Amino acid sequence: MPDAVRAELAPQGRLRAALNDANTLLISTRGSDPTGVAPDLARELAARAGATVEFIGYANAGLVADAATTGAWDVAFIGAEPQRAGEVAFSPAYVEIDATFLVASDSPFTRIDEVDRDGVHIATAARAAYTLYLQRTLRHAALVEAEGLPGAFERFVGMKLDALAGLKPNLIADARKLAGARILAGRFTAVQQAIGTPKPRAAAAAYLASFASEIVVSGLLARVIARHQVEGLSIVPAR
Repeated sequence: MPDAVRAELAPQGRLRAALNDANTLLISTRGSDPTGVAPDLARELAARAGATVEFIGYANAGLVADAATTGAWDVAFIGAEPQRAGEVAFSPAYVEIDATFLVASDSPFTRIDEVDRDGVHIATAARAAYTLYLQRTLRHAALVEAEGLPGAFERFVGMKLDALAGLKPNLIADARKLAGARILAGRFTAVQQAIGTPKPRAAAAAYLASFASEIVVSGLLARVIARHQVEGLSIVPAR
């Protein structure tokens, strides 16, 4: 790793990695020594920098993005959304996760394109990347936001809402809790996970872009995903 990159990514020999603890596909276990795909990639970056790694967990990706201007972290593993790009320089996506809807057994909906109608209420996790996408694209349906996917599921069930938005692997788990619940086929978007660094760290941003491509081409990313036995992550081909 070049000195200019090391100075931006691991000042004082420490790389501070921000994690979205709500993303259970990338974060297997939380805490000061977390496990999962994202923590392993952070450790790889730290090793290349000859630095230690410090993990900083946040309840959602929005809080990670909010902290970009505070100097709280050096690298972050979150969804690359336009609303976050003002303060965060993102690498190309390295994995993506399909987002769709869960509906109750008696729902009239059979297709994703049927959900955006007047009077329809969709439970969703506040500040999730797929929620930001729905905020931009829905024309008729209304969002009912809650803290995290568990909170959104509670509102979906408790308020008898029309649909629950979420990442497909998580919705599969939620469907098992609700007799007859169905996941609509296809996706309304794919949340692309990237590696970010606060702007304007140009040297770090360029290095992370190269790193995101390298881990795909070399097979490192595939090995990390296999090691943690994660289902639901699709590797994005290197650009």
